[in-house]
Parts: sequence; C-alpha cells; structure tokens
Amino acid sequence: MEQEVKILIVDDEERIRRLLKMYLERENYLIDEAQEGNEALEKALANDYDLIILDLMLPGRDGIDVCREIRDKKATPIIMLTAKGEEANRVQGFEVGTDDYIVKPFSPREVVLRVKALLRRSSVTGFLQTDTTAKNVLVFPHLTIDHDAHRVLANGKEVSLTPKEYDLLYFLAKTPDKVFDREQLLKEVWHYEFFGDLRTVDTHVKRLREKLSKVSEEAAKMIVTVWGVGYKFEVVHE
Repeated sequence: MEQEVKILIVDDEERIRRLLKMYLERENYLIDEAQEGNEALEKALANDYDLIILDLMLPGRDGIDVCREIRDKKATPIIMLTAKGEEANRVQGFEVGTDDYIVKPFSPREVVLRVKALLRRSSVTGFLQTDTTAKNVLVFPHLTIDHDAHRVLANGKEVSLTPKEYDLLYFLAKTPDKVFDREQLLKEVWHYEFFGDLRTVDTHVKRLREKLSKVSEEAAKMIVTVWGVGYKFEVVHE
C-alpha cells in the first residue's frame, strides 16, 4: 500500500488555501493548512510533510524566515508563492533553500504539475527501477550518487539533501573537472535567469559542503571553488 503524501499549504488568504486544497485533494494528497508564519513553522517542524507550499508575504513571520528556520532542521521540499514584482524576494528565497517558486496569480493546474515534479525529484522510491542494470549510479571514492533513487551516500552513510542541493551536486558530479560559472549553474540547476545577486549558488554550495563534511570531509572537498570563475566537481584519487 502506497504511503499517503502530506502537504502543508501556508497562505494568509483563505480563498487561495481553499483553491489549492481542492486541486491537490483531487490527487489524493493529504492537506494541512496554516495562515501565518509562526503557525507554519510550528507545524513544519512538528510534522513530517512531503512538501510545503509557502507564501512569501505572511503575517507574524514572512516566508523567507520560515523557510530559513525549516532548512536549519529539515530538507522538506518547499515551493514559494510570490507576487509579481517580487524578483528580489525570489532570489532571497532561493538563497535560504526554496526549491521552486510560483508567481501569483497562478493556474492551479500548474501548481499540481510543479508539486508532482518536485515530489518525484525528492522521493527516494520515485525513481527506483525494477531493472537494476538500468540504474544510473555515479560512484566516486567516498561518494556515491544513485540518481534513480535520488540518494547520496558519503562513506556509506546517507546524506539528507533538499531537491535543489541534490540537483546541484548531481549536475556538477556528472561532468567532473568541468568548471561552471554561477550564471550557468543558475540557468541549468534553477532554470532561472536574472541579472544581479548570484549568492543563491554560493549559499547552496556552502550548505552542500557542510552536509557532506558532517559525514565525509573527503566528499565535501570534491566541490571545488575556482576563484573568479565558479565551481567544479573534482574527483579525489586515492
């Protein structure tokens, strides 16, 4: 029997929560709601949601703060809802660990598609294949990336990554020694182009290294900063 998917919808507008709930319940997802930041944070930390839809502008504590606090403790996938003209806030959202964003006004069907895509990427079982010969696995000293299972092992221990942290690691690792600048990484990993603050990439690299180094310093050192250019994945040879 499949485990039920639990989603937390956070928005101070009841009509938006009701609309999203109606569409997502049609997909047989279990829906919980919160209407302000402190309530959202409390629920997010107390429960194991499969995904959180989080409005940027909230009373009490805004979505950026809530996302930052969640990321300190959990890797739950997060979709940020933002209004038009809030590009700087979207950038900030990516910096603190948002995995995707949707601009209001939105199509509920688009939200459902984005939710399904993010759940597929974050699910350990979503990419498993019965034919083990088809498994897409990158194996390095100290680090294994099982792309079919979206699973990362450092020195044999599983590392819990957000979907975006995983995407960044996998993108770098599949072409070792190739240097990517921040603009390329934003375009390829975030599918997002903007002129201005590129700290989104730096923040995710920092977080990724920290998570890997807790398990394996050697694995963390594989993500190399190329000063003045960007980043590359460098294989450590024994």
